[in-house]
Amino acid sequence: MPKRILQGTVVSDKNDQTVVVNVQRQVMHPLYKKYIGRSKKYHAHDEKNQFKEGDTVRIQECRPYSKLKRWEVLYDNA
Repeated sequence: MPKRILQGTVVSDKNDQTVVVNVQRQVMHPLYKKYIGRSKKYHAHDEKNQFKEGDTVRIQECRPYSKLKRWEVLYDNA
């Protein structure tokens, strides 16, 4: 089964080897058929402490690293 890949913005890089990524998406309202913005924050593993606040990153599902971390940052150049 393929792993999900999401794109979002780093909103916090204060923890060691962890970034918090805010992912925004559009969902259609079931009754009014208008699109509504939804957002969710994911804790992602950043092995190299490379990403800072405001960066746009891609994250991928992975094994659990801790209680909240189930995602890892994709390094496109590596």
